[in-house]
Amino acid sequence: MTTMIVVADAARARIFMHDAGLMKEADALVHPESREHTGDLRTGGKGDSGNGPHQRQTGDDGATSDKHAEFFAKEVAEYMKKAHDQGKADRLIIAAAPKFLGALRQKMDKSLAQCVDQSVDKDLSSASAEEIRDKLVPKATLA
Repeated sequence: MTTMIVVADAARARIFMHDAGLMKEADALVHPESREHTGDLRTGGKGDSGNGPHQRQTGDDGATSDKHAEFFAKEVAEYMKKAHDQGKADRLIIAAAPKFLGALRQKMDKSLAQCVDQSVDKDLSSASAEEIRDKLVPKATLA
């Protein structure tokens, strides 16, 4: 039985495959816009008038960040759905930053959500493969 393990934040998702006690990193998805300052992402504002030093645009920066997180959550959910539909994974484990995990859950369809064996609201996207395995893979499946 193959388990897909997805660890993510709003800017990066790492995909691991675990089967027969072996775990390997199979893919990574990145969303560089989520790492940008929201003033660099927004358009249609006042901008630089040319008089004096450049000022970043102000406004609802949270809405811009949330929108990019939702775009990326949809991309990650589509990736997981495609892999599941192609028979690449029987089970799914997800660990993601709490806010991003919520966005990801909203973007998963019902059939994919039913394949999730475990979800953890913790950002492990920068952890080593060994740390991820130790925290997420049940000890019984390591043998």
